[in-house]
Amino acid sequence: MRLTSTVRQRILEQNEGFTTRKSYDSSNSEYERIYVISCGQLRIREIGKTSWADSRYDKEWIADDEETHRFIYNNLGLLNLEGIE
Repeated sequence: MRLTSTVRQRILEQNEGFTTRKSYDSSNSEYERIYVISCGQLRIREIGKTSWADSRYDKEWIADDEETHRFIYNNLGLLNLEGIE
C-alpha cells in the first residue's frame, strides 16, 4: 500500500480516537509523546525535561504531512486498515 496523502487521510478518518504513547530517555533528556487521532488529524503532545534545572516542558501540535506519514508507517500493525488499498 502506498501512503499517499489520500490514503493517509482515509486512515486517519477510519482510526478516529486512536491513541498511543512513545518514550525517549537519555542521560540529558527524556520525553514522552502522546499521539491522538482526532477530527481527521494526528495531534502530538510532548512532555519532557532536559538536564537543566528549569527545563520541563509540555507542548502540543498538529502533525505535518511528514510526521503523519512516519507515524502511520511505523504503526501500520496497530491501525485499522480494513477496506483501504
